[in-house]
Amino acid sequence: MAEKKQVPLRLSAKLYDAIAAWAEDDFRSVNGQIEYLLTECVKQRKKDGKYVSEHMDEPPEFDIH
Repeated sequence: MAEKKQVPLRLSAKLYDAIAAWAEDDFRSVNGQIEYLLTECVKQRKKDGKYVSEHMDEPPEFDIH
């Protein structure tokens, strides 16, 4: 198995909570969910040859209650 790199990551509390809830729904750890989402995003970019969103640099807005 390839060695995994450790990367410090800062997330807003709302984003973390959203990812944690999603991870729980998918029976993954938060770290596993983030790795899964990043992997899928990279696959999509390779497939399309472009970023998934044209607004990647804009901070996301969450309407989580």
